[in-house]
This record gives sequence, structure tokens and C-alpha cells, in this order.
Amino acid sequence: MSTIALSDLLGTSVLDSTGQVSGRVRDVVLSPRDDRIRVAGIIVKTRGGDLLLPAKLIASYDLKGLRASSPSSEWQPFGAGEGVLLLSRDLLDQQIIDVHGRKVVRVNDVDLLEDHSNSHLDLKLSGVDVGARGALRRLLRGIVPASALRAMVNRIPPRVIPWEFVDLIETDPARRVKLNIEHERLARLHPADIADIVEELAPAEREAVFETLDEHVAAEALEEIDPKLQVKIVESLEPEHAADIVEEMDPDAAADLLGDLPKETSEEILGEMEPAEREEVEELLEFREDTAAGRMTTDYLAMGATATVSDAVETLKQFEGGIESVSTIYLLGEDARLEGAVPLARIVVSPPETPLKQLAMEPLVSAHAGANEKEVAELFDKYNLLTLPVVDDEGRMTGVITADDIISLLRSKL
Repeated sequence: MSTIALSDLLGTSVLDSTGQVSGRVRDVVLSPRDDRIRVAGIIVKTRGGDLLLPAKLIASYDLKGLRASSPSSEWQPFGAGEGVLLLSRDLLDQQIIDVHGRKVVRVNDVDLLEDHSNSHLDLKLSGVDVGARGALRRLLRGIVPASALRAMVNRIPPRVIPWEFVDLIETDPARRVKLNIEHERLARLHPADIADIVEELAPAEREAVFETLDEHVAAEALEEIDPKLQVKIVESLEPEHAADIVEEMDPDAAADLLGDLPKETSEEILGEMEPAEREEVEELLEFREDTAAGRMTTDYLAMGATATVSDAVETLKQFEGGIESVSTIYLLGEDARLEGAVPLARIVVSPPETPLKQLAMEPLVSAHAGANEKEVAELFDKYNLLTLPVVDDEGRMTGVITADDIISLLRSKL
């Protein structure tokens, strides 16, 4: 199969079945709901207006132009409806997400493959050109002779992203079709990669991405984004949708975010949250951010002091908190006082009937709720901790600080 550049196709003469030039190519139509890669038709600019040449009536393409297998009198006027993507209008110069390369790029040209396997010429979208080759081809087209331009362009290494690794950023749902429902490929990326992508986008595009992501994925990505940008993104969302995302965040991250928002916005989002999640976050909002309590999350694993390994396994199966909190199970005595910390690794290699108390670490390290950030960081460093329990004045456990919280703290100080 040979490749045609969209920029070469645009403006090309269109000849009907009589051999007469009926017009020129204005744009190329894709209907992703029907076929994500196969061109649905060609918009032909004629003296009488734009006509649609259906794909099944495209006979051939060469240097003289695009040839149709029917007279132009049989072509219908083009009316852009919903669910239609126009390659020139909707792709050229647009920012798209390269989900394979985990970055945002700008489209300079589009590559189409010629398929002659049917009785007509099928054009299939194969990739988008995001390099200098496509940019130069469009910049010098009509200025430099075609043969000279081809020779010049062919010396430049192509930088093409296969269409399967592209996610269109939907900023105008009334005009563009969603190529991947809820950005399915984007959603499969690591939250940190999604965060990097979002940080490169313009405000409207950031909002568009968060509008289409699953709330859980959106929450994980939001936690990885710079706090100032978090605020802008959440403020751009409807309070109900923002609340759905905030509910999926770790409680400490949610509290930090809501604490950075204007009071009115924060209260509006809290009002849309489920009672249990709202109460959890409101408790954390009472603490200063630069203290141990301000850094902790209330998602952790805790059991009675008499629990066994078998009990711990069942508790692990039912735990719905973040994975970073499951490295340790804490033992609580009377009145929720902290009595022990058991590493998950010890549980895995012990018989089911083993009391967890026998597996507890020594010494038992904890931080007071009012401890400052420096004290917390020093405890993590000194004891090589993955999690650190936080206790109140009576020794009751109130939450845990995880290693990723400390990494974020140290990064903010750089």
C-alpha cells in the first residue's frame, strides 16, 4: 500500500466519471462510529457548493487528481452532522494525546493509505505526522515545485504516530466525535503519565480530559498534578462532578485540595459529597498541613491486638483504600490505642493461626499528631519506613503517613 499525505490531497482536482473536473478536495470525512480508520467520503468544493463524494465512488488517485466512478450530478450536498470528523478541520494543527509516547503533540499532517483490494479505492487513516516533515510539506506547498518539494521532504526522517496510539482531545462535543469512548487508551496509562499530559494542555483541554475519564482514574491523576493546577482543574468542573472525583481521592489528598480552594467552592463540593467521605475529609481539614496530622490519611489497616494472620488476610481482601497503605497492619488495644505494627511481608510467610502480636516490629515507631514535617521526615529516614502511624495525646491512632506523602513533601522543598 502506498501513502498519501492529507496536505497533498487537499486542493487536488476531482474528476467525475465523464473525465470533467468537478471541483477540488476541500476536506476528508471520517465517521469513527462506523469505522475508525476508513475514510467515509471526500468533500468536494464546487461552484455550486460543497458536495460529498462517498468513499465507494472513489475510483483512483494520481498526479492528475482524484477520479470518481459516477457523474457529479449524483453527488449529494454535504451537511456536517454530529459524529463526523473532518481531517483538515479537526486534526491539522490540533494538539492530540500520543498515548504510546505519553505526551501531547501537535498534528502537522495526516497519512492515508491507499487500499485497492476492493472495486474502488479505499483510503485508510494510518497515522499523524508530528514532525518537521509534515510541517515543511504544508509550508512550502504551492511555493516550491512539487517534484523539488518531494525530494526535500523525503530527506527528512518521518515522525509519525500510528492512529491507534492517538486520543483526540474533545473540547467541542457538538462539533467533534469522541474517538475513544471515555478515552479508553488514556485511562490505561499510569496516573503520573496522565498528570504529565494534562499539565501540557490548555485549560479547555484539561477540562475535556477530566470530563471523559472515569472518576477513579481522574482522582489518581489529579493527585499527581501540581497543587496550583489541581485547583484550576477542579474549579473548571461542575461541583457534582468535582465531588465524584474528590470522593475517589485519598482522604489526605482530598483535604489538601479542598483546603487550597476558595472557601465557597470547597463548601459547594463538600455539600455534593457522600456523608461518610465528607465527614472523613472535614476531620482532616481541621489540621494544619505542615503537621503530621495534616499529612496523614485515614485509610489504613488496623485490627484488634488479639488478631491472627488468618484474620489479617480476610481484612486485606476487604480493604478498599490505596495500595500504598497496605504495607503494614496496625494492632489496636483498648480505646483504639496503638499497640503494634506488623509488616505485610511477615504475614505472607506465617501460618494462618499465628498471632499478629508475635510478628510486630520493634521498636514501635509513631508520630504525634502535632509533630512538624521535619520530625516526620527524620523518622521515615531513620527507620526506613513505608508508613508511619499518627497518634493523639492519649496514644490513640488517628491515621498514617505514607512514603509517597514524604516524597511529595521533599520534592516541594527542592
